[in-house]
Amino acid sequence: MSIPEADRLKVLETVESMRDEILDFLKTLIRFRTPNPPGGNTVEAQSWMADRLREMGFQVEVFDVFPGDPDVVGVLKGSGGGRSIILNGHMDVAEVRKDEPWKHDPFEPVLEDGLLYGRGSTDMKGGLTAMVVAVEAVKRSGFELLGDVVVESVVGEEVGEPGTVKCIERGYRADFAVVPEPTGFKVCGQGGVITGWVVIKSPVTLHDGVRRLCIHAGGGLEGANAIEKMVKIITALQELERHWAVVKRHPLLPPGSTTINPAVIEGGRHPAFMADECRLWITVHYLPTERYEDVVREIEDYLMHVAMADPWMRKHPPKFKWGGKSLTKDRGEIFPPADVDPNHPGVKTLLECHKAVTGSETEVAMWPSVSDAGWLSRAGIPTVIYGPGELTQAHAVNEYVRFEDVVKATKVLALMLMSWCGYKKVGD
Repeated sequence: MSIPEADRLKVLETVESMRDEILDFLKTLIRFRTPNPPGGNTVEAQSWMADRLREMGFQVEVFDVFPGDPDVVGVLKGSGGGRSIILNGHMDVAEVRKDEPWKHDPFEPVLEDGLLYGRGSTDMKGGLTAMVVAVEAVKRSGFELLGDVVVESVVGEEVGEPGTVKCIERGYRADFAVVPEPTGFKVCGQGGVITGWVVIKSPVTLHDGVRRLCIHAGGGLEGANAIEKMVKIITALQELERHWAVVKRHPLLPPGSTTINPAVIEGGRHPAFMADECRLWITVHYLPTERYEDVVREIEDYLMHVAMADPWMRKHPPKFKWGGKSLTKDRGEIFPPADVDPNHPGVKTLLECHKAVTGSETEVAMWPSVSDAGWLSRAGIPTVIYGPGELTQAHAVNEYVRFEDVVKATKVLALMLMSWCGYKKVGD
């Protein structure tokens, strides 16, 4: 719906009058020490968030994802007749190591020359602030939304944990969703990422001294070094990656975006043994139009054909383990993709709201990182990523966000709520 000029100006003026509140809100979030890893540290921050949402009139549910890490979901029921929206952000932030050269305490926010420094300022407590304060700004402007607003403050996104998955499992749905990660105000989708383990294991353990018996025809001993066999697997993955670069395309992604990275290799036990096991941890980036089930099947099929051409691996083929619920807890993760349709009404509405605030167009693009938007999209909820800050600041030492960008995001999201959900003046 189009917003009359007077109502648009009213809500934008309200956000302007809330600058100090926006700054205090964001500073408070940064002061909560919620790095992940190690995780297990968001109870205090999430309790504070739950209290704020209750004060705003939300119906609030708090539930554990892991001990010490609860999700908070608030539902603000509309008066009826409007479309619903999910605003989703994560409370955990990137880890901070003791040897990093921060110029300020990373959990004591400092505003300098318009830049607010602190861990999580960009990724993504700035966006989390904007999405919550936007709701308050609409209410304070004297407007009541017609559609429901679902605010999800989730945990675990930094290491692929199922904070957003838990919200989906508990039945939270909407007609559209926005995840205000730092996209530099581009309206984005994302490709998918899945990690996996390829394991080669020998049924016997052989001493280094018998290696000569295994490597020539007259040796008389059948055996293999698992590390050497993994070299064939790595070469095969490189060949498949190059093939993908030729045959896989998406209009919003450059060629070669479908990658297979051999990230970690583990194997062997001692110099006096032939390696009887080797494990390869790979990270796979795939297209927004693909499902990870199909991608891993393609990789497995290719590698099994390579194994069948090797006399030893034909008898002892590689084993696979894909994904996981946490990079730190079980060494695996899945981030499904979120394709973006420039013609979807939600996308068009967000583009219009951005222009109404900034006076300029923004672009529909693919975010080069991943987020919980993929889980929302996989659940059938049209979802985009759009928020303040630049990805270059995410996880960075001396991380900062431009405070003006947080204010701008608050304005855009406030207009988005009114335009997408519909609204009326309180008392009408």
